[in-house]
Amino acid sequence: MILEETTDIEASSEEVYRFFEEMEDNYERWHPDHITFRWTEGEGLEQGAEAYFEERIAGKVQKKTVTFVEVAPDRYMEFKPTSLLVGLLMPQISFTIDPRSDNCEFTQRIKVRTGPIGARLNKREFDAVRTHMHEEGENLKRILESENRVPPGKNP
Repeated sequence: MILEETTDIEASSEEVYRFFEEMEDNYERWHPDHITFRWTEGEGLEQGAEAYFEERIAGKVQKKTVTFVEVAPDRYMEFKPTSLLVGLLMPQISFTIDPRSDNCEFTQRIKVRTGPIGARLNKREFDAVRTHMHEEGENLKRILESENRVPPGKNP
């Protein structure tokens, strides 16, 4: 099963990518249920880099460390959980940035390994993830279209 959310954003693909390059500054403002984000290995968005983040989904705090397995600047980021168990259930997360003439399309995808019974048993959690992804897309759109990209007090 693939959970997917696409958002049209009136910003360049470079601006969207820069938002993710500056994730330590942007994570909490991206969604009110985001708690913390930090790079743990590497120099930010690059293949092999690791990041740790916490977020609240369906009222439960999720704590994950991920490794970036593919990064194409201004276009694509793919990462996977470092935990073997979590990786078995959720082997891939990706963000695709498709440039258009005057905007871009931002697509979030989470690949989940589950059958129809697992999907039914976990419907509430999957619905909460879909809602969270939609809110992230809308918040990213709002931030990049109407606010300063960098939080107050930070240098662009």
